Amino acid sequence: MTSPRKHLVKDFNHFITCYVCKGYLIKPTTVTECLHTFCKSCVVQHFEDSNDCPKCGIQVHETNPLEMLRLDNTLEEIIFKLVPGLREKEQQQEIEFWRSRKLKENGEEDGPRSKRSRLDDDDDDDGGDGDYHRSDPQIAICLDCLLNKSLVGENIVKGLMKKFIRCSTRVTVGTIKKFLSLKLKLPSSYELDVLCNGEIMGKDHTMEFIYMTRWRLRGETAYPMVLEYRPRIDFG
Repeated sequence: MTSPRKHLVKDFNHFITCYVCKGYLIKPTTVTECLHTFCKSCVVQHFEDSNDCPKCGIQVHETNPLEMLRLDNTLEEIIFKLVPGLREKEQQQEIEFWRSRKLKENGEEDGPRSKRSRLDDDDDDDGGDGDYHRSDPQIAICLDCLLNKSLVGENIVKGLMKKFIRCSTRVTVGTIKKFLSLKLKLPSSYELDVLCNGEIMGKDHTMEFIYMTRWRLRGETAYPMVLEYRPRIDFG
C-alpha cells in the first residue's frame, strides 16, 4: 500500500499569493464584486489610482472602491499555517515599520530609543510594552467629519484625506482624539467630540465596547464602523 503523497507549499502558491506583488498574501482582502483576493496594502494602493480590479479589470465602484473590500481572516490563518515563520516575520516587520515611521515623524534618526518614543509607548493602553497591539483583534473604522455651520471653530476641523483606518479593538476614544488632533494639526488645547450613531462617546470607551453596545449594524454591512467627530460643544 503506497503512502499518500505529501503536498509542498509551492503546490498551493497559486491560491495564496498576491497577483499584484507576487508574494504571499498579507492581510488577504477580497473584492466583493469579483471575489479576487490581494494583499490589503496592494489593493488599497491600487485603488488610489484606479477603480478597477487589478486582476480582471472589472469596475469595482464608481467613486469609492474601498467600500467593496472585505478582509479574509480565515484565509490569513490558513496561509500562516501553511508557511512556517511567516506570521512572526510579518509581525516583526510591521512593528519595525511603525517604529521607524514614528521616529521620522518626530524628526529623529533610527537608533537608540529616544525620550519621545518612550513617552509615546507610555501612552499605549497596555502600559507601554511597545507591541502597539499588533496581535490584538483588529477593527475597521471610518472617521467622518460632522459638519455644522453653526459650530464655532469649524474652519479648522476638516475631513481627513484618508478617513478609513484599522486599529486594535482595545484602542480608546481618547487615542482616536489624539490621532485626529495630530492629523488635523489642531492646537493642543482644542477639544473634539467623537460620536457613534449621534451619541457622544466617553474618552475611555474602547472600539470593542462601542461596536458591541453602540454600533447598530451587523453582518456584511457592519464594516467599517463609522465614528463622527466635531468641535466640542459646551452645553454648560
